[in-house]
Amino acid sequence: MNKKLLLLGLSTLTFLACYSPKPFEAESLDDDSKKQSSSEMGTIYSVNGSEQICNPSISQDTVNFPASMLWLNFSKIKVNKHDDEFPVTDVKQHDRLTVSDTANNVKWYLMIDKDKGECQFQDPEWSTHPDFIVSLRGQGLNGGSCGDVLDYGIFAVRTSDKKKFWFFDKDIIEQATPHVWVDPTAKAEADGDESTVEGFFGTKNVRLTYADGTDGDPQNIVFIDYANGGKSKAIKLKKPTDRSNWKVESPMISPDGNFVVYNLMTKSEDNWEAYIQELSKDAEGVKIPLTKDMKSEPAQPHWFESDGRLFVVWTEFTQTSYYNKIHLDNASAQDGSAGRTVMREVRLKTGASKSELVEWVDDNVELAPVPMIGGRSPDGKFLSTGYKYAYLLKLP
Repeated sequence: MNKKLLLLGLSTLTFLACYSPKPFEAESLDDDSKKQSSSEMGTIYSVNGSEQICNPSISQDTVNFPASMLWLNFSKIKVNKHDDEFPVTDVKQHDRLTVSDTANNVKWYLMIDKDKGECQFQDPEWSTHPDFIVSLRGQGLNGGSCGDVLDYGIFAVRTSDKKKFWFFDKDIIEQATPHVWVDPTAKAEADGDESTVEGFFGTKNVRLTYADGTDGDPQNIVFIDYANGGKSKAIKLKKPTDRSNWKVESPMISPDGNFVVYNLMTKSEDNWEAYIQELSKDAEGVKIPLTKDMKSEPAQPHWFESDGRLFVVWTEFTQTSYYNKIHLDNASAQDGSAGRTVMREVRLKTGASKSELVEWVDDNVELAPVPMIGGRSPDGKFLSTGYKYAYLLKLP
């Protein structure tokens, strides 16, 4: 992995993970730590008080963490209520995972373990199961000190007790953007062997996807089914033949664990497309169509399930960048000029041919006239977003 070349070559317009060490220069504003505004699109709440964040991920736990989002910090944190073990001064980039709510209160967090040589986190994402979060952890190469070039591993953490399970402890690329599916009925036993998949998750029915390859170069999606051979039977999903040089971003596993939705983008990162694909070595990706009402190709697609119906939620932008640099709580930005968030119902068929795999139902439905990239909450009430500015949006 030539990570040094990756870091030298990245621009500040890197896609949806925080690979570039250069943060945006945020404006100096009045206290935004409690800011909210209401309009026809709903009520929008500022997260982290106008300080930059990345990897926004809507809470999948509507019982313990309702109206909340998971995010990754830069070097400034501006939150409200938090405990004494959550420092807000001398903050290091990516030194914690944070879950906060519409009041900008910290509801849960996980700090890096400096005693174990942890340098930073990367690419956190809420699992399909409400009790688990998956993330990358970076350490110094070959056990060395923290620096610009790190070696990454993939772990899951239980939100209930902050215990970790390591899928890989090293040799994972910085752009892996992992996601984990766990049997929704699973519940770990108190005396389970936490070094095993079954002991930690309460089931063997666990699936992992992540991007593999060489940092900065084209990548493939790796799929591991821990109930059917685990790592020894890992497969790489096919890429569209005419997109072999495009990069993979954020493969998200469907609620039933059988499909994945993801972005492909050019090396220059000014063109992107979204695909749905069955988690099978022979399956081909099906492109999400660009319809005449859309502002751009779909970005950062997520799944949403309601009353037995399955939807894909995505973001559309009006510029050739995935970063939003506009205050979405300003009325002037709520007219679609920055982009929008869209949902469309889909029916999927396992084992089907490419032409029969995907059936789109009805037309695109606009959820919000602003771009929200962090997904929709399971109860349907909230969207989340981040990068230069972070927000939770309560839909009307």
